Amino acid sequence: MKEEVHEKLKEIKQSFRLLMNGETLRSMKEKGLDYHLNWGVNILDLRKMADEIGENYDLAIALWKENIRECKILATMLMPHNLMEKDMVELWMEQTEEQEIAEQAVFNLYQHLRFAPELSFKWIASDRDVEQLSGYLLLCRLFMKGFEPDVRRITEYIDQLQCALRCDSHSIRHAAMNCVMRFAELSEMHENIAKKALKNIDLELF
Repeated sequence: MKEEVHEKLKEIKQSFRLLMNGETLRSMKEKGLDYHLNWGVNILDLRKMADEIGENYDLAIALWKENIRECKILATMLMPHNLMEKDMVELWMEQTEEQEIAEQAVFNLYQHLRFAPELSFKWIASDRDVEQLSGYLLLCRLFMKGFEPDVRRITEYIDQLQCALRCDSHSIRHAAMNCVMRFAELSEMHENIAKKALKNIDLELF
């Protein structure tokens, strides 16, 4: 099995050369995205690769260990949702530095985990920017699916949200605002809670 995974990993990494996108690569560098190794392969090509390969736990683990943009994104696409445990999520989060990787991990993997709500509330309280960003991105996806937190969680969420909307990070502020807009769409009650929370920090929902 290890040899099979090793050969598949080698094959995948070689394929990145053929899919290298110079324009995407230049755009990323201009935006200050600094990966150890980055071929500029676009997300649609990576999704096509993932669809052809299919879910594969061992290969996802091997890909994540590679300090290569495309490997990490592909890993989030290949990891079977039902096999991703909390300790593995926490390890991957600790090893996530780039916003793009965080976004892809939330969209491809984390939002589908049975313990996603627990993760989201833990992360929005983090002092680490990429972790806090991931928390709001994840909560946003959950609200879009109709997830309604209980009263205690709502109080916790509003407290963290007000801090996030006043923080120095544009990315976090943007994610937090998108998140509260999705929260407000849950019901009239949630909309009123959101409007009041934003009014308290001199912001408006719409």
